[in-house]
Amino acid sequence: MVNDLTGVTDADVIIVGAGPAGSSTAYHLAKLGIDVLVLEKAEFPRDKICGDGLTPAAVHELIAMGMDISTWNRNRGLTVVGGGHTISLDWPDQKSLPGYGMTRARMQLDHDLIQHAVHAGARLMEGITVTGALTSPMGRVCGVKAKKGRGKDAEALEMRAKMVVDCGGVSARLATSLGIEKVTKRPMGVAARAYFKSPRGNEDYMESQLELWSGVPGQSALLPGYGWVFPMGDGIVNVGLGSVASTANATQLPYKKVFEQWIANVPEEWGFTPENQIGPLRSAALPMSFNRKPHYVSGLVLVGDAGGLVSPFNGEGIAPALKAGRFAASCIAQAFSRTTSVGIDRAMSEYPELLREEYGGYYQLGRVFVALIENPRIMQLCTNKGLPIPRLMTFVHKLLSDGYERKGGDFDDRLITMLTKMVPSV
Repeated sequence: MVNDLTGVTDADVIIVGAGPAGSSTAYHLAKLGIDVLVLEKAEFPRDKICGDGLTPAAVHELIAMGMDISTWNRNRGLTVVGGGHTISLDWPDQKSLPGYGMTRARMQLDHDLIQHAVHAGARLMEGITVTGALTSPMGRVCGVKAKKGRGKDAEALEMRAKMVVDCGGVSARLATSLGIEKVTKRPMGVAARAYFKSPRGNEDYMESQLELWSGVPGQSALLPGYGWVFPMGDGIVNVGLGSVASTANATQLPYKKVFEQWIANVPEEWGFTPENQIGPLRSAALPMSFNRKPHYVSGLVLVGDAGGLVSPFNGEGIAPALKAGRFAASCIAQAFSRTTSVGIDRAMSEYPELLREEYGGYYQLGRVFVALIENPRIMQLCTNKGLPIPRLMTFVHKLLSDGYERKGGDFDDRLITMLTKMVPSV
């Protein structure tokens, strides 16, 4: 605990982590005229394990940030393969969502986003590892402890702020240091990906493989998980696989072995050979369904993976992170107009409410979805019987991609909205 910090700040807001969540929060705060400092442990450009797919929901947020995405790789929709069936589904063109998605390597995306935030007025410090929180005598978070550099020569730092935002990813070390642990009964996913040179690199549709086989399809064991092939443009594809479990302790897929078995059995013309692979296979955990809460407490805000905002339906974390950053910035601006800690906390209570309103019921439906597809028989039945029904798949596509209108829309939009209100919010 530190001494009285009243009136002493290094920034109005300190953000820990410069991924999509941190950059979105920083951008929107800077545009509101708030002094924001972003601390990133790595140095840009740096890589992150991701499928690199941007749904229309993510594109919507990028447009709202004024990002120049005119040269980024666009796609028309998703091709789903399973049970001997192949169906291509266009992204729904909604009043609130564009009718296209995109792909952008995280090496580029994260760099683009943080530079955009810096141009808006945010400050960035790279090579800073946050080790813990500073707290006031009243127990409120009022800054961070950090170190610059590595090893014996690392410089210890203390930086103070009126508000601290943890955008530190799945580890959420700042929140964890304050005893905010993940809820193990919420879904947890794991994804592994590699890049390949391939003739499929310029296709118009992203692809999802609902069945991974250990040998010739239909004649050997069905492996747990799903695969994807996401065209990146310029003859490059992001190839990966993922698995999801209804609890944080249940995901135990041998990813490297499954990946090798899978790509060994794809058509030869795809070019997924060791000679065409770019870099190693890498994996990462996907924290889902608000698996770390509260999202605000006593001067600390959780945004993105730190707050478990990844969708249990499709493993997407970028769109929720970008949107949550926008929500958080708006609430922080309102909070800063208050003159007491009670008033600040009251204003900030809107932030978790906005998250629950936007994703609470939807993610609860996702938990039901995960519990069902954990059973291979149910997954195979849905694949074999559901994929051949175009009308059903149009609905499922909108549901799984978070491509539905929250207000109004067509019959499918209203049905999904009704379902999200029938279940208790997570």
